[in-house]
Amino acid sequence: MGKAAAREHRQERVEAVRAQQAREARRKVVLSVTAVAVVVAVIAALVVVKVVTSGHQTGPSASAPNLASASVVSALSTVPAATFNTVGAGTLTARPVPITAAALTADGKARVLYDGAEYCPYCAGERWAVAVALSRFGTWSGLGATSSSSTDTYPNTATLAFHGATYASTYLSFTGYEETTNQPQGTSYVPLDTLPAADQAIVRMFDAVPYIPAASAGSIPFIDIGGRYVISGASYDVSVLQGKTREQIAAALKDPNSDVAKAIIGTANVITADICKVLGSTAPAVCSSPGVVSAGP
Repeated sequence: MGKAAAREHRQERVEAVRAQQAREARRKVVLSVTAVAVVVAVIAALVVVKVVTSGHQTGPSASAPNLASASVVSALSTVPAATFNTVGAGTLTARPVPITAAALTADGKARVLYDGAEYCPYCAGERWAVAVALSRFGTWSGLGATSSSSTDTYPNTATLAFHGATYASTYLSFTGYEETTNQPQGTSYVPLDTLPAADQAIVRMFDAVPYIPAASAGSIPFIDIGGRYVISGASYDVSVLQGKTREQIAAALKDPNSDVAKAIIGTANVITADICKVLGSTAPAVCSSPGVVSAGP
């Protein structure tokens, strides 16, 4: 091969190598751009999922519940025994109604069913007594903090909420529904919890005549205690809570001379006595306390 031919051959090889290098560089760029695009797409998809999921939550209480303070929750379970015993039935205005029905149970335990709504002032009052009574048999977690409607009777009554709360007990099972929030929506309020068909049937049957007087049939709150007793409406005059904060109400529970304790602790004693009747021979020692015995049916 002549010198000219050799130079031409080397030049062709150099150009071939350069072309190959250029192709490799372009391939790496394409791969990098593709990888970045995939990462961006994944991040965008996660953002969309988060937005869609948040959009399916119902009402402000469903998406970001306000929880009762630790001091309020503690007050429910630390009422002195002397206060319970001194108050007895207190200023109760309506006793639970005995019914004849199949035992209401869940997980092999007697069940307490509560149906109410956050806007309802009578529910606001009754929740305090239910929470105190059940604190004598178990432990609450996740109790909400809310108030009744600002435009209903006894506006802005400070209270607890059972939406999202859980209850642990060796004696009882508890199910609590808050059907709406306290936030207006048209002529009603923003929906919250939906009762399953079986619990709706219980409410329709026993929150009605002949168990409940015609004038108050269908009222809330509705409470079924083990299929033996039902409550419809408030058990005491909830006006005693007007103008008080949750912390003030909780602090007054320990004072047997306060109107708040006479109302809430009295109702809690009566509810406790009915629970004890449902539990029968498995009832704990609290069922033989003077306050519960004196408040019993």
